[in-house]
Amino acid sequence: MKLSVVSTLYRSKPFLDTFLQEILLAITTLEISDFELIFVNDGSPDDSLSHLIAKKKEIPQIKIVDFSRNFGHHYAIQAGLQQVTGERIFLIDNDLEVHPNVLLEFYRIMDEKPELDVVYGFQEQRKGGFIENFSGKIFWKVINYISEVKIPANILTERLMTRNYVESLLTLKDANLFLGGMLHWVGFNQQGVAVKKGLRQGQSTYSLKMRMQLMVQAVTSFSGKPLEFLFYFGLLVSMFSFLFVIYLVLIKIIYNNEVQLGWTSIIAINVMILGIVSTFLGLIGIYIFKIFKQVQGRPNYIIKKIL
Repeated sequence: MKLSVVSTLYRSKPFLDTFLQEILLAITTLEISDFELIFVNDGSPDDSLSHLIAKKKEIPQIKIVDFSRNFGHHYAIQAGLQQVTGERIFLIDNDLEVHPNVLLEFYRIMDEKPELDVVYGFQEQRKGGFIENFSGKIFWKVINYISEVKIPANILTERLMTRNYVESLLTLKDANLFLGGMLHWVGFNQQGVAVKKGLRQGQSTYSLKMRMQLMVQAVTSFSGKPLEFLFYFGLLVSMFSFLFVIYLVLIKIIYNNEVQLGWTSIIAINVMILGIVSTFLGLIGIYIFKIFKQVQGRPNYIIKKIL
């Protein structure tokens, strides 16, 4: 049974030698002779690509998909999955936060339970400090509250999949990718395995800005509930505004000139309404932009060459 290993390249040079050594050891332990190692270069600014091309002379099973520029991690994963030829596909990041030998455990579980289509990793306890843990909990609670499909919390990139599952996943034509949701929206028989994730050597390529963008992508790609919330909140604000106007009129009628309706309250209310309207329009604008991006029909990525 042929195995395809898919990973992405972005500032990966410090990890590549160790990753290749460990993934090849895991494959050898499984006694798999027919395999391919697919790497997608997502416009990496370092010399990861040239280093991997040199390694290809030693490891002919390496296949490199070179993007024309940086398109993003999820799009690189999608491109890698498009290139697989194996019956089982192992998806993994090569930054060594998750050790490549998790393939052994995933393979064992799938062999014992042939009805499974996916064995995926998740963290029982998120790594990092208080802020990272707290923000992660909030992220998954929000996603699962508004999403129609329940997504396991703290899921990892690492997963072993069948060819049938991957082919079904690739039928999705989303221009706005949130793979964490898409991988579970497809369905099939999936089982999670607790995996200990280590600390990355060096600074993570996922900045705070990128994490925020991913959160917005996740929320707006998998649910229209934020727009429903806007509608109901708008009704609530309108109702309270109407009641407040009635209250002011009654107070003025009862107390006449004793009550002065100053500009302060009017300005405060106007500013509050302006803020609410601006927020609403911004959220609606995000959805409209996603519709625009989807109907443009542009490819999610452009491949410059395949080695």
